[in-house]
Amino acid sequence: MTLQQEIVGSAMQMAVVSLQPGQTVYCEAGKFLFKTSNVTMETRLSGPGGGGGQSAGGSGSGGMGGMLRQAMGTAMQAGQRALAGESLAFQYFTSTGGEGTVGFAGVLPGEMRALELDGTRAWMAEKDAFVAAESTVEFGIAFQGGKTGRSGGEGFILEKFTGRGTVIICGAGNFIDLDPADFGGRIEVDTGCIVAFEEGIRYGVQRIGGLNRQGLMNAVFGGEGLSLATLEGKGRVILQSLTIEGLANALRKAQGGDKQGPTGGLFSTDAG
Repeated sequence: MTLQQEIVGSAMQMAVVSLQPGQTVYCEAGKFLFKTSNVTMETRLSGPGGGGGQSAGGSGSGGMGGMLRQAMGTAMQAGQRALAGESLAFQYFTSTGGEGTVGFAGVLPGEMRALELDGTRAWMAEKDAFVAAESTVEFGIAFQGGKTGRSGGEGFILEKFTGRGTVIICGAGNFIDLDPADFGGRIEVDTGCIVAFEEGIRYGVQRIGGLNRQGLMNAVFGGEGLSLATLEGKGRVILQSLTIEGLANALRKAQGGDKQGPTGGLFSTDAG
């Protein structure tokens, strides 16, 4: 059953979802905005298919052993999300007694996008991009390991969406859709500007210049630090025009507490 949704607004968009009787959509805790009275709301620790988050009282196949495995699976899911800095719980909304409506919103001024998964390619997204999805879409965490993870900023921890159905994501500022194949197979991006990309796109991190005069100028005065993200291959990439760090710095500056200093980059004194 296709998820009927409409993204409304401009500066800070919202997703208005129409649910058919019995249809379920889930969101990350904190992204719910409103619902009609015939839509039930249930909070669980597990993602779709992780029955450990179901309310107690079910028969629970497998007896005590099945219940224990279910509980352990739920604990592992919640622990992984906590390690990634994500919400511990999901909220599930199901329409009863006719068509229902649910509204969701992000937490930053910016755009939202509905992605359609057909089961052949997963999508990766930056941390906190997830807003809501059909119950047929699986939500997971992907850790970008090794050197890429340590120097990749936003890219170290990624959200991963698999299965079939609609998933709604959000970001800061305005979006632009690119395909690295249209630019020689590779684009270089500020690490904080990546919103999402299709499975098959290769993500990496490279140093900005060498350890020479120009490389140090880029790092110290360019405001980017020492690294850029690289995206290679053929597939859809979504970038955002505003980074969370940039927004935070602008707010601090407006309050007279700019910790970046006049040059940003390596001169940043931001401890957070």
